[in-house]
Amino acid sequence: MVSRRNFLGRSGLAAATTMAAAGVSKVAMAALPEPVIQTSADTAAPLVPPSGRPYNPVVTLNGWTLPWRMNNGVKEFHLVAEPVVREMAPGFKAHLWGYNGQSPGPTIEVVEGDRVRLFVTNRLGELTSIHWHGQRLPNGMDGVTGLNQPGIPPGKTYVYEFVARRPGTFMYHPHADEMVQMAMGMMGFWVTHPKQKHPLIDEVDRDFCFLLNAYDIDPGSATPKIMTMLDFNLWTWNSRIYPAIDPLVVRQNDKVRIRVGNLTMTNHPIHLHGHEFLITGTDGGPTPKTARQYEITADIAVGQMRQLDFIADEPGDWAFHCHKSHHTMNAMGHDVPTMIGVDHREVARKITQLVPDYMVMGERGMKDMTEMEMPLPDNTAPMMAGQGPFGAIGMGGMFSVLKVRADQKRGDYSDPGWYQHPPGTVAYEWTGALAEPSRAQPPAASKSGVEVKVRKPAGGHGGH
Repeated sequence: MVSRRNFLGRSGLAAATTMAAAGVSKVAMAALPEPVIQTSADTAAPLVPPSGRPYNPVVTLNGWTLPWRMNNGVKEFHLVAEPVVREMAPGFKAHLWGYNGQSPGPTIEVVEGDRVRLFVTNRLGELTSIHWHGQRLPNGMDGVTGLNQPGIPPGKTYVYEFVARRPGTFMYHPHADEMVQMAMGMMGFWVTHPKQKHPLIDEVDRDFCFLLNAYDIDPGSATPKIMTMLDFNLWTWNSRIYPAIDPLVVRQNDKVRIRVGNLTMTNHPIHLHGHEFLITGTDGGPTPKTARQYEITADIAVGQMRQLDFIADEPGDWAFHCHKSHHTMNAMGHDVPTMIGVDHREVARKITQLVPDYMVMGERGMKDMTEMEMPLPDNTAPMMAGQGPFGAIGMGGMFSVLKVRADQKRGDYSDPGWYQHPPGTVAYEWTGALAEPSRAQPPAASKSGVEVKVRKPAGGHGGH
C-alpha cells in the first residue's frame, strides 16, 4: 500500500499551498482539500488507493490520478480550472486551459457507491462549470450553466456532491462557453470502479485510459485557434503528439483494458495491431456479452467512450493509432499542393538561390521529410519525427506503441526499449531472381473506339 505522501513524492506532484483563489476566505480554504498540481507530462505511476474502498487503479497515458481525502466517509477532491502550459512534445509547448496544472486535467477514480464531493475553483477570466459526462446524479449537479446552476465566477469555488451510482468509463468537461473552453483543452477522465465482482466487468492486469483531443495551433505560435471546426493540425492523445506519447507497456499474457474518450470534433477509428479486442463497455455502461464481437478497430464518435479488453499474447512492439491517415501527422499545412510525379528540380534550384532554406515537398511523396533536417519556427513540432529500431517511423499525432514483453514484471510500466526480434522473423530484402508479376489487363476497347455510350430516355423528352 502506498501512502498519499509517498505517492505524491514519487510521481512528482506538488501541493499548491498558495493556490487559494481570490474571493475565498482563509477559513473557507481551511475546509478545502489541498489542490494538488502536476506540471510533468510523463505518465505517472498508478495511484494505489490510500483510503476508501480498494480497487485496481488505472494508468493515465501522459497523465495522473487526482489524490483525495476522506472526510466523514465522503471522498473529497479539489479541481482548479486555470490557464496551463502543456508540453505537447519536447521543444513544443501550448498555452491551454485545464485543471490542476495540466490539460487534460487529472483522472478522477472512485468506487461504485462512493459519495464524492468535488470543490471546483475558477482561476480563469470568465465563468465556468463542470459537467460530469455520463453520471447519474441530481439535476442540479449536472453542470450546465444557466440550466442547472449559475456559472462559477472567476475567483470563486463551487461544490458538487453526489453518489457514484454505476461503474464505468466517463469524463468531465465544462458546459460554459463550451466552444472556447473545450477548444482550449478543458477536459478530464473519470473512472468508477465496481464495488465488488461484476458479471460484465472482468478484472484486468493493466488498465490504461486517455482522451482524444485536437488543436489548431499555427507553427511558431502557442495558443489554439478556437474557431476551427474541422481543419485541426494537431491530433492528440491527452494533449500529446507522437513521438511524445508514452508507450503502453504490458507483460505477455496480461489481460489489458484500454479506455478511450473522444472530445474532438470528428470520429476516430482507433486501431490496434497484432491483437483482437472486445468492446466491453461504453459511457452507457458495460456491454452485454451477447453483443460483443472481436474487433481490431473501434470507431469512437464525438462525445463517446469505449472500453477495449484483450489478452496481450503476442510479444513485440505493436502500433496503436487512429486509422485516419491525416491524424497520424503533426503540424500539417492544409494548403500544400500535391507535387507527386512533378519534376520541379530546376524551379527548386532557382528558388533556393533566393531562399536558401527552401525545401521541395512531395515530389516522391512525404516520407523523405522524416529523414531531413529542415528549419522550423520556434515552438513548432516536426510533422513526422518518430524513430524506431529500423529508422524513421514516419508517424506523428494519434500514434503510440503497445509493448508486449514476456519478461516484463507484474506492475512494471517502465519502457523496456525496442523489441528484440527472434532470428528469421523480420522482413528482409530479396536479392534473387524474380518472375514477372501478374498484372490486371485493361478492358478491350470496342470496335467503334467509344468506351461509353450515352442513351437518352425514351419518350422524346431527352432534349427538355
